[in-house]
Amino acid sequence: MRRLSLVFVFVLLVGSLAGVSPAAATTATQADDCSFPVTMTDATGAEVTLEERPERVTTTNPSAAQTMWEIGGRSQVVGLTQYASYLDGAESRTNVSANFGVNVERVVSTNPDLVIAPNASAGDVAPLRQAGLTVYHLPAATTIEDIRTKTTTIGRLTGNCEGASEANAWMDANVDSVQQVTADAEDRPTTLYPLGGGYVAAGNTFVTSLIELAGAENVAARNHKKYPQLSNEVILQLDPEVLFVTENTATIATTEPYASTTAGETNATVTVRARNINQPAPRSVVSFAHNATAQLYPDRYDADSYVPRSAVTKTSEPTPADHTPSTDQSTTDASGPGFTPVAALVALLALVCTQQFRRRRL
Repeated sequence: MRRLSLVFVFVLLVGSLAGVSPAAATTATQADDCSFPVTMTDATGAEVTLEERPERVTTTNPSAAQTMWEIGGRSQVVGLTQYASYLDGAESRTNVSANFGVNVERVVSTNPDLVIAPNASAGDVAPLRQAGLTVYHLPAATTIEDIRTKTTTIGRLTGNCEGASEANAWMDANVDSVQQVTADAEDRPTTLYPLGGGYVAAGNTFVTSLIELAGAENVAARNHKKYPQLSNEVILQLDPEVLFVTENTATIATTEPYASTTAGETNATVTVRARNINQPAPRSVVSFAHNATAQLYPDRYDADSYVPRSAVTKTSEPTPADHTPSTDQSTTDASGPGFTPVAALVALLALVCTQQFRRRRL
């Protein structure tokens, strides 16, 4: 039971089980010039008003922190969680993490003008508001369009509208570029992203949107949603041709029932960083899209497919070094064509929930 509860915690951190619909967040007042005051309605239905640009922002989930870095708002961030430690300069911010969720006292100690709480932090919103903090709760992001909307929202709340627009333009340019790689591809591989303990990523999730972007089909999305726990029999019936694995699940293809699927028998895996497949934010989209597509379609993918930030817009602060392509773990060899080892061309740093999974294997 303990193993399964840990998987469930991981699923919550991915941010799709809080039961909040993306449609719940709407803008009440929004100025095109990014001026203040601004009033916006969050996913809880609460109207959040900021009289002036927040100078101190605390994020309760790594996807929000990543977004702040991408839109030029890193200098405003005073608190973040341990799972955002991969961000340049994160060590100088207050770690507000608790064993699960955030520590309210630590968040209060950062004296934030605004707390940004993504969907996975739903349980933290009420306690933080009770502590007298201004909290904006973001809805679940399950599509690339949701990422655009969330980035725009964070930009508007923090006075980084131009940076948000630039981050979205960079993401969109790479999404379009990757889609062109596989536009006329036939017989797209069926895939599965196992989390351990029988849990998998299925339909209506950020994970499935990424897998589809990379030119593959998430076979679990055919008849399942969110992050269900499937029996061995069902997994064998799904019979994926490829498994997505991360640092936390690197050997799962050699364990049953996955070892008896086509993916396991042909040793066909696509290796990606956990943070890229789990954190719904612009950099994750770009990194995953190029890395996964390069591994799934090595004969089609070319290094020129990557669109650097500088080729889209000029930002007001330096672009993080990991925006440039770097070598990552590649697809393991398989019997069929198209699964030879390839070098990933994207930035890959830390990951979501590494400490929990390394201490307590699923």
